[in-house]
Amino acid sequence: MTVTAFPAHARRRRVHVTGADGNLGRRVLTRLSAEPDLRDGSARASDVVVHLGAGDHDTRARRRENVTDGAAAMLDDATVGGAGHLVLVSSAMVYGAYANNPVPLTEDAILRPDAEFVYARQLATVESMADRWRRATPGRTVTVLRPVVVMAADGTSSLARAIASGLGRRLGEEDSAAQFLHLDDLASAIVLAVTRRMDGVFNVAPDGWIPAERVRALTGESPRIKLPDRVAQVVDAVRWRFQRGPIPPGLRSYIREPWLVANDRLKAEGWQPAVTNEQAYVEGTESRWWTMITPKRRQELSLSAMAVATVGGAVAAFSLSRAWRRRR
Repeated sequence: MTVTAFPAHARRRRVHVTGADGNLGRRVLTRLSAEPDLRDGSARASDVVVHLGAGDHDTRARRRENVTDGAAAMLDDATVGGAGHLVLVSSAMVYGAYANNPVPLTEDAILRPDAEFVYARQLATVESMADRWRRATPGRTVTVLRPVVVMAADGTSSLARAIASGLGRRLGEEDSAAQFLHLDDLASAIVLAVTRRMDGVFNVAPDGWIPAERVRALTGESPRIKLPDRVAQVVDAVRWRFQRGPIPPGLRSYIREPWLVANDRLKAEGWQPAVTNEQAYVEGTESRWWTMITPKRRQELSLSAMAVATVGGAVAAFSLSRAWRRRR
């Protein structure tokens, strides 16, 4: 779907955005409309195509659409429309989550999506399709963006909620650190890819990551009892089947093992994240505000509260004493 949002001008590059009716699409269109060198294009007449559909897990699942089928149709339209640049929103999940993953992963890492997670495998296939489209005609360029878990108050997908729900909830040393990207920061990366016509693969993530214990603290909950791996898999599968659990099959590895990415390549192009991992997580999960307070600050607030209570108690006692003496 394309939403007209750009002021018309014959000399401006035409940009066609697929999946523009979602929360990410609306953010992207708002930013693109402020760019003086761009105007709205169409599926069959565009210079730049921004494909958001592949990265929209919920819409694809709701419509029962195959990610690769949608990408094939988009690439056909881009070819007919004469587009020379493609911006594809994929996911860092294409790297796969494994204990032997380097920390952090760079864009040169081999793609090893979990064999049981169909969506991640399809995204890796779409990336290959985009690369073939680029090589088919000289002069074409493709930007592939691989964001980590994306969250926002109005734009957290069921997939992101499932990952966030499972992270940092187990006892032991196997908990993995995590990264959470705000939807606004992803939108700014997309617009940068359009305006600079970036060619290549770029991870999209805030600086650093959140340790597992901090993720647990942000949830405001205690860690769950650790079960043997095989038992945990069976329990999760049964809970998901009867809609009693948040973790779908194939997603467990992304909760247990690291898939942390570096953002140096994108930052070298001028992109800067405006929201931290913690801020994105709290906004996207509606965590309680006090989970963002550091232990030291909590202690200070507790001491302050105790001091206020002590002073208040003393004042109350003094007032009662004076009132009692007056009655005598």
